[in-house]
Amino acid sequence: MSNSTFAERFLGFLERIVNLQAFPFAVAYMIMVLLSPMWRRLVRPFQLNMVMVVYNFFCSLLSLYTVVCFVIAFVSSMDLFDMTNHENLKHPLFVYWLTKWIELFDTVLMILRHKERQISFLHVYHHCSVLLLSDLAYHSYQWPPVGFVLCMNSFVHVFLYLYYGQSALFPGQRPVWKKRLTQLQILQFLVGLAHVTYGYAYRGFCLYGPLYCLSMLLLFSNFYYYAFVRQKSGSNTNNNNKKKTT
Repeated sequence: MSNSTFAERFLGFLERIVNLQAFPFAVAYMIMVLLSPMWRRLVRPFQLNMVMVVYNFFCSLLSLYTVVCFVIAFVSSMDLFDMTNHENLKHPLFVYWLTKWIELFDTVLMILRHKERQISFLHVYHHCSVLLLSDLAYHSYQWPPVGFVLCMNSFVHVFLYLYYGQSALFPGQRPVWKKRLTQLQILQFLVGLAHVTYGYAYRGFCLYGPLYCLSMLLLFSNFYYYAFVRQKSGSNTNNNNKKKTT
């Protein structure tokens, strides 16, 4: 019986996602990604450094504004586990929802610049899922626990787009804090997972929150491992081999 109930709830959740206004655009976004190799074969890469600088610093400032809006809303001593709509969360959720549409331009810039290696499963999954979830939150779930998780995401994006803006402004001088940025992203999902898991266990949250946070945590941890841990161990092995041959 419980399996039937879970299946019904899961199908109901999927139906709700499919009926979102953002769903057709998410599908179009994925089609664009799938067709991007054809674009690369037909068109030379664009040089868009100044566009990247302006775009990334703008997104960083917009994310900072989103954080401020959320914090102002939370000042009213909201219960971060309260599953009721709050009118003062409507504006920050709208701004967050707007940022997720703007941030789809990340992928457009990658395609135009032929940076296909950056368009990973993590990148596409993150952009698609957050677009849909922000649409769902803004139109249906103006809840403090939702706002808390999205506020953390906006806080991380302040530094994420600052990093990319700095990288575009000084192409030959990559910021040295990329590893710390990835650690901050992982910390975000650890805190989010703890929050929604507690809410699921004791406050009646649905299961989708913990599952989604867990999926993001695993994907970012996998990225961290291959980008920093494995890469470092590989370079150490090469150095040891060089010492043995000298």
